[in-house]
Amino acid sequence: MDDVLAALATHEIEHELMDCDPDFADTAAFCERYGVLPEDSANTIVVAGKGDPKTYVACVVLATTRLDVNGAVRRRLGVKKASFASAEETRELTGMLIGGVTVFGLPDDLPIWIDAAVMSRQSVVVGGGSRSLKVRLAPSQLTRLPRVEVVDGLATIAA
Repeated sequence: MDDVLAALATHEIEHELMDCDPDFADTAAFCERYGVLPEDSANTIVVAGKGDPKTYVACVVLATTRLDVNGAVRRRLGVKKASFASAEETRELTGMLIGGVTVFGLPDDLPIWIDAAVMSRQSVVVGGGSRSLKVRLAPSQLTRLPRVEVVDGLATIAA
């Protein structure tokens, strides 16, 4: 969590920290418990490109959408196959547990792709690096981070 707080300070990200009961860190439970609309919740998902060597990217999408792993993400990575990184891979790569993964404090060589739909919201809640913390901010603040690209069509509307 220290890496997350350091990244917020280093990049002068305007934000609000939100404490979260770890039992309610997963998106649906969090939104219901804390009164956050799912369309104002954004998930950070690590994807693994199945190449040699394996490549990774962190993708940020609204909770009301589905990351297009086998279409948009796979093509952008330039690999034949891509999949969600496992919980273990995610933890090893980011130091964070599923339910707390965030774009703040990621490894310096990990690209960050943000679905353009995220940018349409007035504010979003993202993970805080642990299952006990969330961060609310204007989506434009995310572009203050290095290695960030806003991508049209990275996610589709969830059915």
